[in-house]
Amino acid sequence: MKPGTRLKSAACDTEAMVIRCSDGTIECGGAPMVETKPDAAAPLAADHSNGTLMGKRYTDADSNYELLCVKPGKGSLAVDGVPLVIKTAKPLPASD
Repeated sequence: MKPGTRLKSAACDTEAMVIRCSDGTIECGGAPMVETKPDAAAPLAADHSNGTLMGKRYTDADSNYELLCVKPGKGSLAVDGVPLVIKTAKPLPASD
């Protein structure tokens, strides 16, 4: 997988664009994300149903993965079962 790839959730309506990635399985709603939407939806896992917000970037603790949510849904993003969190903006330096 390379930056710019658009992934779709197999469990909900979430779609995300890959900004940065490494080796691992990107998941949404407890199911692996795919490039083409499957005909039959996978079940949404209860522990991976916090939802996604459009326009937000999601990242892991080590910043190996970064995804941009382009379509929101009910599932939450994860990599190999580890949840991704919303990336926060870097604080600007104080001006005196």
